[in-house]
Amino acid sequence: MDNGASSYRRFLQGDDSAFAEIIKEYRDGLILYLSSFVSGITDAEDLAEDTFVKLVTRRPRYNGKASFKTWLYTIGGNIARDYLRKAARRGALPMENCEATPDELELEALVIKNEQKIALHRSMAKLRSEYRQILWLIYFEGMSMKEAAAITGKKIHAAENLAYKARQALKTQLEKDGFEYENL
Repeated sequence: MDNGASSYRRFLQGDDSAFAEIIKEYRDGLILYLSSFVSGITDAEDLAEDTFVKLVTRRPRYNGKASFKTWLYTIGGNIARDYLRKAARRGALPMENCEATPDELELEALVIKNEQKIALHRSMAKLRSEYRQILWLIYFEGMSMKEAAAITGKKIHAAENLAYKARQALKTQLEKDGFEYENL
């Protein structure tokens, strides 16, 4: 059982400090994953908060079939999809058309330390949402294709195809943005 799972089990048994451990361990990664759904970091932070609130209020059952991180990110992704569906029904402006906020750029600079990583992150932000999501899960979160498929709700073969197309789209975008491979 990984640390998140044991912390969640302790939280369910009444240890509130265990929930603080979960937030500390998974908050930043969850926010960055959720930012692949929405363009504003503030919205991603709100979605992450909603994810943690769901853990506290509904106390969903963790069955251990996937890693705790995969389970948590799946919950967050579902909350993000619900948010986007509700926004679409209200006729809200698609987040893809919004400019990055200063908060997002500040967080980006903190998390992605050198210029090449910042260029990569900005190029990824220009990709389709599903491409950003699969690339983020595989390369930045270090998840297996099986875990990424579970989070995105796809079969493994479909996730592999999506990852291949996402890598090709990222390569094209990096070239458009003037990224030089020799500097890696």
